[in-house]
Amino acid sequence: MPSLNTQILIAALLGLLLGTGLGALGDASLTKEYMLFGAGIVGNLFVDLLKMVMIPLIFTSIVVGVANLQAHHQAQRVWKYTLVFFVSTMALAMVLALVVSNIVKPGAGLHLAMFADAMHNFEAKQLTPADFFAQFLRSLFQNPFAALAQGNVLPVVTFALFLGVALVMGGARYQHILKLLQEFLELIMRIVGWIMKLAPLGIFALLTTLIATQNLELLSTVGGFIVLVFATTLFHAVVVLPLILYLFTKKSPLWFWRGAREALVTAFATSSSSATVPVTLRCVEDNLRVRKNIAGFVVPLGATINMDGTALYEAAAALFVANLVGIELTLAQQLIVFCTAMVASMGAPGVPSAGMVTMVMVLQSVGLPAEAIAILLPIDRLLDTIRTAVNVQGDMIGSVVVDSLVKNNMAEDESVTDSSSENIR
Repeated sequence: MPSLNTQILIAALLGLLLGTGLGALGDASLTKEYMLFGAGIVGNLFVDLLKMVMIPLIFTSIVVGVANLQAHHQAQRVWKYTLVFFVSTMALAMVLALVVSNIVKPGAGLHLAMFADAMHNFEAKQLTPADFFAQFLRSLFQNPFAALAQGNVLPVVTFALFLGVALVMGGARYQHILKLLQEFLELIMRIVGWIMKLAPLGIFALLTTLIATQNLELLSTVGGFIVLVFATTLFHAVVVLPLILYLFTKKSPLWFWRGAREALVTAFATSSSSATVPVTLRCVEDNLRVRKNIAGFVVPLGATINMDGTALYEAAAALFVANLVGIELTLAQQLIVFCTAMVASMGAPGVPSAGMVTMVMVLQSVGLPAEAIAILLPIDRLLDTIRTAVNVQGDMIGSVVVDSLVKNNMAEDESVTDSSSENIR
């Protein structure tokens, strides 16, 4: 029997083929209607199962990861390396998007008649940078029980970080609580293993629905922008991130893709980096051999704030909208887009089309009409697939790089200690 990796890859290809075939049947086809109904049920079931374990998994993995890092005095290094990696890769993604968009100028001279009604009827929520920052800070600190019940990832991560540190500061007194959480994490990972048996079927259904429901006329109208986003995002995924991986770990891209394939295909199909966390952790720990305490810290945190694909998309989309409305953004305005998109991407929840929520703020930061987001909404679901996969790829490569850097520093510390001991003798 083929491995789960192979099954998922075959299912994804079959889903793309079937979706293309159903899309050609036309909206009046009963066959298409019934098949999409069945695919919708199966796809939603798979995503709901992942979401069921997402919050308990994120909570326990971060608490246990932070507690173990603190106990081994590695927390400060892991924090620094993780945040530097996240910010650096997101910055590289946006620089790539801005440079390519300035060269290609997507949207220049595009006919917007088909979007006129959408632009007229769409009401964008006005969100100034000050409002966004205030809202973002409020979202960090909430009732943890309400956040757990409502599935709000950001306050869950915040509370888990505090709890992990508190468990270490409490010492032996709270060891039984830490042990209980470790066992609960193992239990959740066992359930994840059961859910993954349904992954090929779920991914097949999700991709069938996605491809079959795309509006081909719309895609052809904004095809240049779609190609630009796909090309730059793939360049970041295939060249930039693997190059960083090789420079810091000497690991080959093929080694990484073999181990990461399950998570990348799942992210592509679900368009949710948060829902993919169970699969990502499984791949990072079992296939890429990252230590559990580091993976348990980097992956859930990355699913919350590390959004390479989203940052790249928002930077490119801002220039696309500027070209549509006939405004040429200056270098200073593009720097504002860069900074705003960085913060907005880190604040965007890891759920489908969450980037649209923060896209309004990016547009408004340089005086672009927020209503122009109506142009992006119809094509967002398609673009969300590739950028989510790259978001998850960044989390996984970040885990491997941070794990390697921490190991190297520990080896250096031990060699220094040994040298000092020899000198004393």
